[in-house]
Amino acid sequence: MKIITWNVNGIRACLGKGFLEYVQSENADIICIQETKMQEGQATVDLPGYLQYWNSAEKKGYSGTAVFTKTEPQEALINIGVQEHGTEGRSLALEYPLFYIITNYTPNSQDQLARLDYRLKWETDNREFLRNLDQKKPLILCGDLNVAPQEIDLKNPSSNRRNAGFTDEERDAFSKLLSAGFVDAYRHLYPDKTEAYTWWSYRFRARERNAGWRIDHFVVSERLAPQIRDVIIRDDIMGSDHCPVVLDIDL
Repeated sequence: MKIITWNVNGIRACLGKGFLEYVQSENADIICIQETKMQEGQATVDLPGYLQYWNSAEKKGYSGTAVFTKTEPQEALINIGVQEHGTEGRSLALEYPLFYIITNYTPNSQDQLARLDYRLKWETDNREFLRNLDQKKPLILCGDLNVAPQEIDLKNPSSNRRNAGFTDEERDAFSKLLSAGFVDAYRHLYPDKTEAYTWWSYRFRARERNAGWRIDHFVVSERLAPQIRDVIIRDDIMGSDHCPVVLDIDL
């Protein structure tokens, strides 16, 4: 099975920058996107053969997640069941007979870490949601998790120590998630790989210089780890400040 995760930074804009051409060429079974920045129906995403599921933010032009799948799920779970987190469209889970697929767009802690406290509350509540699902059947979590877990996951760790996405608190939250019975699929296969990034600032020619961060992830239940075939960072695909990441897994 092939699954794509991609923060498209606005699906309407990305549609004009090769989105459909890329996903059709990849021919994945499931496509998970984050930061849709639209309500369902504001744009036509013409993907024959895929069912579409959307979780849009109440605030227009902000946040949002979606999943396009070739196979109808048993159930779609919108949000994580905590009212405080129910307005920004940050989680969408589909249940299948053998597994769950969940896409997250984790809140950014923002400049001066203005939203770090909320981010950490999300991390705690989302981790509990994922643990409860994992007790029923294994899961695949993917999305823009807005954290570079290790120093090798960003170009300039020393100068970003207290910046959003690389604080000790955010990295600790990711470690707690893994300790709850999950595996960082990319690092499972490539523990020492450097300069493997999924996001680059639009400033300072960052992408051209590959001065990036690995903040888009696949995290899977430990019992699925032996079934991971590959995790591929499609850093040659443009259309967003993030690139797609592809999981190939035996399910």
